Amino acid sequence: MSKCPVAKRHHYEAARFSGPKTTKETKQKNEKQKMKTIQPRMKNPAMLIPEAMQPLMAFIAAVRKSGVSQRTLDPIHMRASKINGCSSCVDMGSRELKKAGETDDRLFSVAAWREAPCFTEAERAALALAEAVTRLSDRSDPVPEEICNDATLHYDQKALAGLILWIATTNLFNRINATTKQVAGEQPWSKR
Repeated sequence: MSKCPVAKRHHYEAARFSGPKTTKETKQKNEKQKMKTIQPRMKNPAMLIPEAMQPLMAFIAAVRKSGVSQRTLDPIHMRASKINGCSSCVDMGSRELKKAGETDDRLFSVAAWREAPCFTEAERAALALAEAVTRLSDRSDPVPEEICNDATLHYDQKALAGLILWIATTNLFNRINATTKQVAGEQPWSKR
């Protein structure tokens, strides 16, 4: 028997397994190339004007002392950032939550918090408030009494003020980042 047919078969099998890339492989390669080419429209405005960034960071530090736990503030930041489509804040928020020891269940469930059993009633009230404040133009009554009343059942005036300021600050950063197309990843201001 000739060795030629065996050699041809081995050559055929080798070509079959290392042959042209599949559509899936090509799509993955194209996605990676797209991710590498994303560029911001401009440098972050708050970084271009350091005199503006310093008070913002002091403001955030003050809000963190309002009596609301960071375990509640971080998911609120994530939810508002997801609603606003701010990839930079979603990325930073995810990283900070993981560093703080947040569970994957809570991290993955922020977008569907109403159906997720891993949030307390107080956190649910804060998340509802965050959604209402973030989506002001979605309703004729932007922040309904029911949402405010529910929040007051769980938070005193100082903590409620902290929640509102935290949500507003998150929305500020979301709008800056989305407008200037800030790229997700480690940011110089994200160090706590």
